[in-house]
Amino acid sequence: MIVVVCPGQGSQTPGFLTPWLERPDFAAGLADMSDQVGIDLTAHGTLSDADTIRDTAIAQPLIVAAGLLTLRALLADGRHTAVAGIAGHSVGEITAAAGAGILDAVDAMRFVRERGAAMARAAALEPTGMSAVIGADEGELLARLAELDLEPANFNGGGQIVVAGALPALGALAETPPSRARVIPLQVAGAFHTRYMRPAAEHLASVAAGFSPHDPALPIWTNHDGSRVSDGAHFLELLVGQVSSPVRWDLCMQSFADAGVTGIIEVAPAGALVGLAKRALKGVPSVAIKTPGDLPAAWALLEQQS
Repeated sequence: MIVVVCPGQGSQTPGFLTPWLERPDFAAGLADMSDQVGIDLTAHGTLSDADTIRDTAIAQPLIVAAGLLTLRALLADGRHTAVAGIAGHSVGEITAAAGAGILDAVDAMRFVRERGAAMARAAALEPTGMSAVIGADEGELLARLAELDLEPANFNGGGQIVVAGALPALGALAETPPSRARVIPLQVAGAFHTRYMRPAAEHLASVAAGFSPHDPALPIWTNHDGSRVSDGAHFLELLVGQVSSPVRWDLCMQSFADAGVTGIIEVAPAGALVGLAKRALKGVPSVAIKTPGDLPAAWALLEQQS
């Protein structure tokens, strides 16, 4: 049972698309997607520096475009029949929704353009941020967050929880962290997946109302609670609500384990989710597709299942 996973924001690095543009099909597809969103994704994926592609309004379309184009290469020539399911982390859920057939690629790019821009606007309303907390007792951490009016944003599994909220409160958490925990500030624009993103969720609800989602052709799991979703319209509703609610990637990985996963393939810009899987799904083979040179290993893993 091979599951394809699609990464979220923070997985992009300067120049990560450069090797992909040696493929004419990828270069043409990226040019089309650039036109669809009104952003030069080719330039941002090859030439822009880290600060530029950290901008939420740029990062999110860039990540989804890369994931969609990687999926095309991965699943071409009938290989989709060897895939048992798909899931995405945060903005990667848009990639997964397109991979499962809930949204077509054009609507996925339209949605991510609006999502990135709306979240950037929400983040600009007041100074907020995010920090990764590693090694904390979950109960102790949640109690400390309640004291500081912070919120858990990503439950990533493997002892990692990303928290978010006002910058002074994040500073206080770093000064007096839970016992045996490390607090690492993240270079992001705001408190994503918290109440601070409600204006973005409201905007995305109106955007989503213009779509006609299909029921998934592949099993797909939701960040909401790790459950499998069989209704496309419901998945789209969850995709809207996810902007201002925690990402439960830990529960997604538990669902993979419960379903008997035998392999994980992460699409570009890959690495983060395979890293989490190595800790939470020990012994399960995985492939991170970072460059076209990684495709043969991913194809081989799929062939083992066919």
